[in-house]
Amino acid sequence: MAGPTTTAERGERQQESSGPPLVRRLRNRRFRRMVILVLAVVLLCSGSAWLLYGSPWLRVRHVSVSGTAVLTPEDVLEAADVPVGAPLVSVDTDGIEARLRRRLPRIDTVDVVRSWPRGIGLKVTERTPVLLIEKGGNFTEVDRKGVRFATVSQAPKGVPELELSPARSGSATASLRRFGTDRLVREAVDVARAIPAAVRQDTRTLKVRSYDDISLELSGGRVVEWGSSENGAAKARTLTALLKAASGARHFDVSVPTAPASAAS
Repeated sequence: MAGPTTTAERGERQQESSGPPLVRRLRNRRFRRMVILVLAVVLLCSGSAWLLYGSPWLRVRHVSVSGTAVLTPEDVLEAADVPVGAPLVSVDTDGIEARLRRRLPRIDTVDVVRSWPRGIGLKVTERTPVLLIEKGGNFTEVDRKGVRFATVSQAPKGVPELELSPARSGSATASLRRFGTDRLVREAVDVARAIPAAVRQDTRTLKVRSYDDISLELSGGRVVEWGSSENGAAKARTLTALLKAASGARHFDVSVPTAPASAAS
Protein backbone atom coordinates (compact mmCIF):
# COMPACT_ATOMS: atom_id res chain seq x y z
CA MET A 1 0.00 0.00 0.00
CA ALA A 2 1.07 3.55 -0.73
CA GLY A 3 1.89 5.67 2.24
CA PRO A 4 0.19 8.97 3.12
CA THR A 5 0.75 11.92 0.75
CA THR A 6 3.27 14.37 2.07
CA THR A 7 2.93 18.16 1.97
CA ALA A 8 5.68 18.44 -0.63
CA GLU A 9 3.93 16.01 -2.93
CA ARG A 10 0.65 17.92 -2.66
CA GLY A 11 2.44 21.17 -3.53
CA GLU A 12 4.04 19.61 -6.58
CA ARG A 13 0.69 18.33 -7.86
CA GLN A 14 -0.98 21.71 -7.32
CA GLN A 15 1.83 23.46 -9.19
CA GLU A 16 1.53 20.97 -12.07
CA SER A 17 -2.25 21.53 -12.37
CA SER A 18 -2.12 25.32 -12.34
CA GLY A 19 0.95 25.70 -14.55
CA PRO A 20 4.03 27.85 -14.11
CA PRO A 21 3.50 31.42 -12.81
CA LEU A 22 4.36 32.99 -16.22
CA VAL A 23 1.64 31.01 -17.97
CA ARG A 24 -0.93 32.06 -15.37
CA ARG A 25 -0.01 35.72 -15.83
CA LEU A 26 -0.37 35.45 -19.61
CA ARG A 27 -3.79 33.86 -19.24
CA ASN A 28 -4.92 36.63 -16.93
CA ARG A 29 -3.71 39.30 -19.37
CA ARG A 30 -5.59 37.72 -22.28
CA PHE A 31 -8.74 37.49 -20.19
CA ARG A 32 -8.51 41.16 -19.17
CA ARG A 33 -7.91 42.21 -22.78
CA MET A 34 -10.92 40.22 -23.95
CA VAL A 35 -13.14 41.80 -21.29
CA ILE A 36 -11.94 45.28 -22.28
CA LEU A 37 -12.51 44.51 -25.98
CA VAL A 38 -16.04 43.27 -25.36
CA LEU A 39 -16.87 46.33 -23.28
CA ALA A 40 -15.47 48.62 -25.99
CA VAL A 41 -17.57 46.92 -28.68
CA VAL A 42 -20.71 47.19 -26.55
CA LEU A 43 -20.08 50.87 -25.88
CA LEU A 44 -19.31 51.56 -29.54
CA CYS A 45 -22.49 49.82 -30.73
CA SER A 46 -24.60 51.55 -28.11
CA GLY A 47 -23.12 54.93 -28.99
CA SER A 48 -23.61 54.38 -32.72
CA ALA A 49 -27.22 53.29 -32.23
CA TRP A 50 -27.94 56.35 -30.13
CA LEU A 51 -26.23 58.63 -32.64
CA LEU A 52 -28.23 57.22 -35.57
CA TYR A 53 -31.61 56.80 -33.90
CA GLY A 54 -31.70 58.88 -30.75
CA SER A 55 -29.59 61.96 -31.33
CA PRO A 56 -31.04 65.21 -32.74
CA TRP A 57 -28.12 65.65 -35.17
CA LEU A 58 -28.98 62.97 -37.77
CA ARG A 59 -32.66 63.65 -38.32
CA VAL A 60 -34.48 64.77 -41.49
CA ARG A 61 -34.62 68.57 -41.52
CA HIS A 62 -35.00 69.41 -45.22
CA VAL A 63 -36.13 67.71 -48.47
CA SER A 64 -34.92 68.88 -51.90
CA VAL A 65 -36.54 68.21 -55.30
CA SER A 66 -34.85 68.33 -58.71
CA GLY A 67 -35.77 67.40 -62.28
CA THR A 68 -39.36 68.64 -62.42
CA ALA A 69 -40.74 70.17 -65.63
CA VAL A 70 -44.55 70.09 -65.68
CA LEU A 71 -44.83 69.08 -62.04
CA THR A 72 -43.83 71.55 -59.34
CA PRO A 73 -41.52 70.79 -56.41
CA GLU A 74 -44.53 71.34 -54.15
CA ASP A 75 -46.44 68.58 -56.00
CA VAL A 76 -43.57 66.17 -55.43
CA LEU A 77 -43.08 67.11 -51.78
CA GLU A 78 -46.75 66.63 -51.00
CA ALA A 79 -46.91 63.25 -52.74
CA ALA A 80 -43.62 62.02 -51.24
CA ASP A 81 -44.76 62.71 -47.65
CA VAL A 82 -41.22 62.42 -46.27
CA PRO A 83 -41.26 62.08 -42.45
CA VAL A 84 -39.46 65.26 -41.47
CA GLY A 85 -37.98 64.91 -38.00
CA ALA A 86 -37.47 61.16 -38.25
CA PRO A 87 -34.00 59.61 -37.92
CA LEU A 88 -32.39 59.82 -41.35
CA VAL A 89 -31.22 56.22 -41.23
CA SER A 90 -34.77 54.92 -40.67
CA VAL A 91 -36.39 56.68 -43.66
CA ASP A 92 -37.99 54.14 -46.04
CA THR A 93 -36.61 55.33 -49.38
CA ASP A 94 -38.28 52.49 -51.31
CA GLY A 95 -41.61 53.40 -49.76
CA ILE A 96 -41.21 57.05 -50.79
CA GLU A 97 -40.39 56.00 -54.36
CA ALA A 98 -43.43 53.71 -54.54
CA ARG A 99 -45.65 56.46 -53.12
CA LEU A 100 -44.47 58.98 -55.72
CA ARG A 101 -45.03 56.58 -58.60
CA ARG A 102 -48.51 55.75 -57.36
CA ARG A 103 -49.64 59.30 -56.67
CA LEU A 104 -47.92 61.03 -59.61
CA PRO A 105 -48.12 58.85 -62.77
CA ARG A 106 -46.30 61.60 -64.68
CA ILE A 107 -43.11 60.51 -62.91
CA ASP A 108 -41.13 58.01 -64.97
CA THR A 109 -38.22 57.45 -62.59
CA VAL A 110 -37.32 58.83 -59.18
CA ASP A 111 -34.16 58.44 -57.11
CA VAL A 112 -34.58 58.93 -53.37
CA VAL A 113 -31.22 59.54 -51.69
CA ARG A 114 -30.12 60.33 -48.16
CA SER A 115 -28.09 63.53 -47.97
CA TRP A 116 -26.19 63.27 -44.70
CA PRO A 117 -26.45 64.54 -42.11
CA ARG A 118 -29.98 66.01 -42.34
CA GLY A 119 -31.45 65.84 -45.85
CA ILE A 120 -33.42 63.75 -48.34
CA GLY A 121 -33.01 64.36 -52.09
CA LEU A 122 -35.73 63.51 -54.63
CA LYS A 123 -34.36 63.32 -58.20
CA VAL A 124 -37.32 63.11 -60.59
CA THR A 125 -37.55 62.29 -64.29
CA GLU A 126 -40.94 63.01 -65.84
CA ARG A 127 -42.56 61.11 -68.67
CA THR A 128 -42.50 62.86 -72.04
CA PRO A 129 -45.52 62.47 -74.35
CA VAL A 130 -44.97 61.18 -77.87
CA LEU A 131 -48.68 60.98 -78.74
CA LEU A 132 -51.97 62.54 -77.66
CA ILE A 133 -55.39 60.90 -77.61
CA GLU A 134 -58.22 63.44 -77.79
CA LYS A 135 -61.49 62.70 -76.03
CA GLY A 136 -64.16 65.12 -74.95
CA GLY A 137 -61.99 68.16 -75.52
CA ASN A 138 -59.20 66.84 -73.31
CA PHE A 139 -55.96 65.12 -74.30
CA THR A 140 -54.48 61.98 -72.81
CA GLU A 141 -50.68 61.96 -72.97
CA VAL A 142 -48.97 58.72 -74.03
CA ASP A 143 -45.25 58.23 -73.44
CA ARG A 144 -42.66 56.27 -75.45
CA LYS A 145 -43.49 53.09 -73.51
CA GLY A 146 -47.17 53.34 -74.40
CA VAL A 147 -48.16 54.44 -70.88
CA ARG A 148 -51.15 56.80 -70.71
CA PHE A 149 -50.02 58.90 -67.79
CA ALA A 150 -51.95 62.19 -67.72
CA THR A 151 -54.96 64.04 -69.12
CA VAL A 152 -54.61 67.72 -69.91
CA SER A 153 -57.01 70.32 -71.25
CA GLN A 154 -54.49 71.91 -73.62
CA ALA A 155 -52.43 69.92 -76.10
CA PRO A 156 -48.65 70.26 -75.63
CA LYS A 157 -46.90 71.77 -78.64
CA GLY A 158 -45.01 69.49 -81.00
CA VAL A 159 -46.81 66.30 -79.99
CA PRO A 160 -48.92 64.62 -82.72
CA GLU A 161 -52.46 63.52 -82.08
CA LEU A 162 -53.32 59.86 -82.51
CA GLU A 163 -56.34 59.14 -84.69
CA LEU A 164 -57.63 55.57 -84.64
CA SER A 165 -59.83 55.28 -87.72
CA PRO A 166 -59.98 51.65 -88.80
CA ALA A 167 -60.93 51.28 -92.44
CA ARG A 168 -64.12 49.42 -93.23
CA SER A 169 -62.37 46.88 -95.42
CA GLY A 170 -62.34 43.25 -94.39
CA SER A 171 -58.57 43.20 -93.80
CA ALA A 172 -58.68 46.26 -91.57
CA THR A 173 -61.55 44.83 -89.52
CA ALA A 174 -59.64 41.57 -89.17
CA SER A 175 -56.54 43.53 -88.08
CA LEU A 176 -58.47 45.38 -85.39
CA ARG A 177 -60.07 42.16 -84.17
CA ARG A 178 -56.74 40.32 -84.12
CA PHE A 179 -54.52 42.94 -82.49
CA GLY A 180 -57.01 45.02 -80.49
CA THR A 181 -57.00 48.76 -79.87
CA ASP A 182 -54.22 48.65 -77.26
CA ARG A 183 -51.87 46.85 -79.64
CA LEU A 184 -52.61 49.38 -82.38
CA VAL A 185 -51.82 52.19 -79.95
CA ARG A 186 -48.47 50.56 -79.16
CA GLU A 187 -47.75 50.28 -82.88
CA ALA A 188 -48.52 53.98 -83.23
CA VAL A 189 -46.14 54.73 -80.36
CA ASP A 190 -43.36 52.80 -82.12
CA VAL A 191 -43.95 54.86 -85.26
CA ALA A 192 -43.96 58.13 -83.29
CA ARG A 193 -40.62 57.21 -81.70
CA ALA A 194 -39.13 56.53 -85.15
CA ILE A 195 -40.20 59.81 -86.76
CA PRO A 196 -37.09 61.93 -87.47
CA ALA A 197 -36.66 64.83 -85.09
CA ALA A 198 -36.80 67.34 -87.95
CA VAL A 199 -40.17 65.91 -89.04
CA ARG A 200 -41.69 65.39 -85.61
CA GLN A 201 -42.34 69.09 -85.05
CA ASP A 202 -44.28 69.23 -88.33
CA THR A 203 -46.35 66.11 -87.61
CA ARG A 204 -49.92 67.04 -86.73
CA THR A 205 -51.68 63.68 -86.74
CA LEU A 206 -50.68 60.04 -86.71
CA LYS A 207 -53.50 58.05 -88.29
CA VAL A 208 -53.91 54.30 -87.75
CA ARG A 209 -56.27 52.44 -90.08
CA SER A 210 -54.84 48.98 -89.42
CA TYR A 211 -51.69 47.27 -88.18
CA ASP A 212 -49.85 47.88 -91.47
CA ASP A 213 -51.64 51.03 -92.60
CA ILE A 214 -50.29 53.94 -90.56
CA SER A 215 -49.80 57.42 -91.98
CA LEU A 216 -48.57 60.84 -90.87
CA GLU A 217 -50.29 64.13 -91.60
CA LEU A 218 -47.73 66.93 -91.68
CA SER A 219 -48.14 70.68 -91.75
CA GLY A 220 -49.09 72.16 -95.11
CA GLY A 221 -51.40 69.27 -95.95
CA ARG A 222 -48.57 66.84 -96.62
CA VAL A 223 -49.15 63.12 -96.02
CA VAL A 224 -46.64 60.33 -95.38
CA GLU A 225 -47.65 56.70 -95.89
CA TRP A 226 -45.61 54.87 -93.26
CA GLY A 227 -47.12 51.39 -93.38
CA SER A 228 -46.42 49.22 -90.32
CA SER A 229 -44.09 50.07 -87.44
CA GLU A 230 -41.45 47.67 -88.74
CA ASN A 231 -38.14 48.98 -90.13
CA GLY A 232 -38.73 52.33 -88.45
CA ALA A 233 -35.09 53.47 -88.59
CA ALA A 234 -34.81 52.73 -92.34
CA LYS A 235 -38.10 54.52 -93.01
CA ALA A 236 -36.94 57.56 -91.04
CA ARG A 237 -33.73 57.82 -93.08
CA THR A 238 -35.64 57.39 -96.32
CA LEU A 239 -38.22 60.01 -95.37
CA THR A 240 -35.53 62.54 -94.47
CA ALA A 241 -33.87 62.07 -97.86
CA LEU A 242 -37.19 62.11 -99.72
CA LEU A 243 -38.32 65.38 -98.13
CA LYS A 244 -35.10 67.03 -99.26
CA ALA A 245 -35.17 65.57 -102.77
CA ALA A 246 -38.85 66.32 -103.40
CA SER A 247 -39.46 69.41 -101.32
CA GLY A 248 -42.47 70.43 -103.41
CA ALA A 249 -44.29 67.10 -103.08
CA ARG A 250 -47.36 66.67 -100.89
CA HIS A 251 -47.57 62.89 -100.74
CA PHE A 252 -44.75 60.58 -99.65
CA ASP A 253 -44.66 56.80 -99.37
CA VAL A 254 -41.96 55.09 -97.31
CA SER A 255 -43.93 51.95 -96.44
CA VAL A 256 -41.26 50.06 -98.42
CA PRO A 257 -38.11 52.05 -97.55
CA THR A 258 -36.09 50.50 -100.39
CA ALA A 259 -38.68 51.71 -102.93
CA PRO A 260 -39.95 55.12 -101.75
CA ALA A 261 -42.23 57.33 -103.78
CA SER A 262 -43.47 60.93 -103.80
CA ALA A 263 -46.17 62.80 -105.67
CA ALA A 264 -47.33 66.37 -106.00
CA SER A 265 -50.89 65.47 -105.00
